[in-house]
Amino acid sequence: MADDGDRNFRKGASGALLDEYERAAAEFKGVLNSVSSVEFGQAVDPETPDENCRSIQTIAAHVISAGYCYADSLREHFGQARSEHAGGPPELAETAAGIDAMVNYTVRTFEDRRDISDKEVSAVTLRTVWGADWGMEQLLEHAIVHFLRHRRQIERFLATLRSEE
Repeated sequence: MADDGDRNFRKGASGALLDEYERAAAEFKGVLNSVSSVEFGQAVDPETPDENCRSIQTIAAHVISAGYCYADSLREHFGQARSEHAGGPPELAETAAGIDAMVNYTVRTFEDRRDISDKEVSAVTLRTVWGADWGMEQLLEHAIVHFLRHRRQIERFLATLRSEE
């Protein structure tokens, strides 16, 4: 989101959702700023059946990969090329840049669609990679909450790790 001293807001439903997506990404990165490289890679929940949620590192990799999937669902609807994102657990030093690249990829999905109507945002149905039929608005809202849920999970992991010190 452009910011030249005063807050600039995008227009319409898609603009509001993209603004909030960027805000949620910034909050997620803010929590990661307090993580040490040891904490980043340490397994906090090694017994969980969800391999994406064992450490802060696996959570970060999952969030980045999922973000590309959400954007690719939108790009498929718009007839745009999809990403070649390889995924994989990032290193702590690369994570913020990886999140920024993924968010920018999502924002660029709407570059030629700035005139998309609120009605279209509400009416379009997309097939997600997990097989559900969701509206564009629902998918973007999910993408925002995905950042928030995993930000909270990382905060809980940090509380666990730091209480053991």
